[in-house]
Amino acid sequence: MTAPSATARATLAALLLAGPALAGLAGVPLPATSSAWAADPARADSARYVEGMGDVPVMPGLAPAEEAPLVFDKPAGRIAQSVMAGAMDRNAVLSFYNQTMPQLGWSRAPQRAGGSASFLREGEELRLEFVEPAPTTDVRAATARAAAQKATQKAAATVVRFSLIPR
Repeated sequence: MTAPSATARATLAALLLAGPALAGLAGVPLPATSSAWAADPARADSARYVEGMGDVPVMPGLAPAEEAPLVFDKPAGRIAQSVMAGAMDRNAVLSFYNQTMPQLGWSRAPQRAGGSASFLREGEELRLEFVEPAPTTDVRAATARAAAQKATQKAAATVVRFSLIPR
């Protein structure tokens, strides 16, 4: 066999180098991290959803608690539970979800005991239950929590358990 000619080698090299451009990949810019989103945590929070809940948004100011979310899919429906916490008033949380959830197709169920809320949609029930934060035994965590409470005296820490269950 003879060695490929210089023209064949040049053509092959050109195709290899131009392949992404021919496929349309070279002209597609990669998404850049927007400094506006990175600089504004409230905007970044508004784009998040409660883990395992699909389209249930995270209220700005709430963050995942130390508890790991539970998600269980079964033929009869999905079961999910996630706990979020933040330094805000319960009424603000209820107001946010009372305004937001109907826009996502959820209807408000009758008021539940203990100030919690329920929403219904397509055979599923979403419950928002307010729970007391668990006491800590770690001295460093207790000190950090005390410092955080002093910094946020206007709003007490609120812990919300989101539970999604089939109806």
